[in-house]
Amino acid sequence: MRIFIKSLVTASLFAGLAAAQAQEALPAIAQEYPPGDWPLYARDHSGQRYVPLDQISRETVGKLKRAWEFRLRPQGGGSIMAGTVPVVIDGRMYLPTGDAVVALEADTGREIWRHQVEGATVRRSVTYWPGDATHEARLFYSTGNALVAINASDGQLAKGFGTDGVAPFDGANYSYSPSIFRDTLVIGALTPELDKGPDGDTRAFDAVTGAFKWAFNTIPHPGEFGHETWLDDGWKDRPGANMWVWYTTADIETNTLYMTLGSPGQNYWGGDRPGDNLFANSLVAVDIDTGAYKWHFQAIHHELWDWDLPAPPVLVDVVKDGTPIRALALTGKNGLMYILDRNTGEPVHGVREQLVARGDVPGEWYSPTQPIPVKPEPLNRMWWNPEDVVTAEDTNEEHAAACRALLDSYGGQFFNAGPFTPFFLHKEGDPPRASINMPHNGGSVWGGSAADPTTGYVYVNISEGGSIGWIEERDPNGNYGNGTRGSTQPYDRGSLIGPGAYSGFNARFKDAEGRDVMLPCIRPPWGRMVAVDANTGEIAWATPLGTTPQLAEGKQDTGAMNWIGGATVTAGGLVFIGATSDGVFRAFDSQTGALVWSEQLDYAAQTIPMSYLGKDGRQYLAVVATGRTAEPVLDASGAPANAERVIVWALPDN
Repeated sequence: MRIFIKSLVTASLFAGLAAAQAQEALPAIAQEYPPGDWPLYARDHSGQRYVPLDQISRETVGKLKRAWEFRLRPQGGGSIMAGTVPVVIDGRMYLPTGDAVVALEADTGREIWRHQVEGATVRRSVTYWPGDATHEARLFYSTGNALVAINASDGQLAKGFGTDGVAPFDGANYSYSPSIFRDTLVIGALTPELDKGPDGDTRAFDAVTGAFKWAFNTIPHPGEFGHETWLDDGWKDRPGANMWVWYTTADIETNTLYMTLGSPGQNYWGGDRPGDNLFANSLVAVDIDTGAYKWHFQAIHHELWDWDLPAPPVLVDVVKDGTPIRALALTGKNGLMYILDRNTGEPVHGVREQLVARGDVPGEWYSPTQPIPVKPEPLNRMWWNPEDVVTAEDTNEEHAAACRALLDSYGGQFFNAGPFTPFFLHKEGDPPRASINMPHNGGSVWGGSAADPTTGYVYVNISEGGSIGWIEERDPNGNYGNGTRGSTQPYDRGSLIGPGAYSGFNARFKDAEGRDVMLPCIRPPWGRMVAVDANTGEIAWATPLGTTPQLAEGKQDTGAMNWIGGATVTAGGLVFIGATSDGVFRAFDSQTGALVWSEQLDYAAQTIPMSYLGKDGRQYLAVVATGRTAEPVLDASGAPANAERVIVWALPDN
């Protein structure tokens, strides 16, 4: 027994020393937290999702075994936990489950305490605050209109915060846990996609007391910088321009918070908001303590495609032509990556204002140009012609025939003018003149990017596809999408399938077992894992990500629509990612893109993987798996198994 204890202590000691040595070799940006912890949604404030541990490496990853699992919601409804990432501090994991927050032993999965949540759904994450000289560590979550603080030690309400642990907030709802920067809690806003409604201002609160600290007007008011980009009073009562995602990033050394803001209401028509519309579709840098404006970069002028900026930027230091630059990489639904100086917002590798096509919708205001990076090159295909239609050799004759029929129904051609292709007015009785805009909700969505601070590589998973249709006079009884009912806008998106913007260039067919299958009609690959060298702006490698199991053997390596998740990179030279609808969890070589390990899961891991050090000195790899795959998971009676869970791996304990 003494030998076992001595071995365990020795292993733990050497693991700690190795982690500390690895930490010393990292740039300062990657040394915010102990190397064995995962205390924030993206691990640290930089958003790099970089794990400075290397027990699990290119050489050892093939030996991974499942260490433990935790079932999320035996009562059902586990799919709502997509996008959830636990936090781990000093060997304890904190996890939201929708109707509760639980604390688990991070190396065994044993439940320590459970905090029940009433009248709200807690998902995506919980926020950890380490406490101070007079307050113990806390966890925070949001009910939608109030922040709640609980003690990390026992899950009880933190009485010194707000009123008995609850601090209501004004303005638009925000249902996700706040981001935290020192003692400042930051929340965004969830606004309706209408022409009138609540503002999308970002707000900040004190982590000790819950008191309001500041708000930033994401749509500038009269006299504020950027107000002049709203012509004809289009700013008034305008919803949107909101930070809707559930975490954001910051440079703690310069006290700078980076907000990625969405589109202004309403989508697809902006004739009542002429102008570039700052700070919509922009990255805005503000002071963490005061909310004071520092700089901005607008990725889309006068947005008409619902290409809001979902993911926060990832911070990465680069060296260009021998000069060190504190930079960040911004990605979004338009399939472009902007590498910017994070102190000034200036492009590192250049951005040009490129002339783009304009549509013909009455009263619309079209920006003549849009910002296109000189480097990196677009991560997605942005141009289309009929030769891009999938063939039977790519998939099968049934799918190819369905795609040809879909194209024929639109007259055999779509309009495409490359990036930012507009949609044109279609009146009832007109021939079906449609545009195809690429990508269709692709690029990098909320999964965002990971970065390796030792190499300057940025890793992002992207999806391909095309959005098809037109702009039509709005049918007051038509369903134009979630959150749009009651809009008074005169025009909105439509297509041959009816009102709404969700018509992609995809076609449905029957597979060999008679099941309906819907697949993209552009030629594969439909999804890729891409590594960009931020130092040069060049793509270092790209490889298909995901498969299509519904296709015949030999044709399944298509890449997949994989926007529902993101990657994590490790000091062991690995990029871990779930995200794909095939339910496979993968590891790629971070230098070459070679697939080095994979495991089929019952549920797709539609989130970001994490890794940490257990109390036993072992490195663990964890992911929340809740997404549907081609094969439903059923129990013995044929009912849904409700087996969505946290899955944790480790190397053999030897």
